[in-house]
Amino acid sequence: MIKIYGIKNCDSVKKALSFFKKHTIAYELFDFKTEKLPCEKIEYWASKVGIKTLFNNRSTTYRNLKLKELNLDEKGQKEWLCKENLLIKRPVIEYNDDVIVGFNEEQYKRSLL
Repeated sequence: MIKIYGIKNCDSVKKALSFFKKHTIAYELFDFKTEKLPCEKIEYWASKVGIKTLFNNRSTTYRNLKLKELNLDEKGQKEWLCKENLLIKRPVIEYNDDVIVGFNEEQYKRSLL
């Protein structure tokens, strides 16, 4: 089954969920607000797409934590992703041992339909 990781009230996650419903694709949602993501999952995703793709340096959480001032390297970014799941760019889609980060309808059509 396809697994979607994110938060329900995120606009990008809402778009992804709408795409899945429109195309009647079964999925399971993992909500970062109600569940803590294990650090091993972040390691796995980083091995697939890279830490720069996963780390959301445009999020409210990033600004509130003043992380820009820390000038984090990839190791630091990974550590923060493990501590604060809301720094993960959303949604993260897992399917067939592959990972897509963010909402991109054309990529979804190519990969999932």
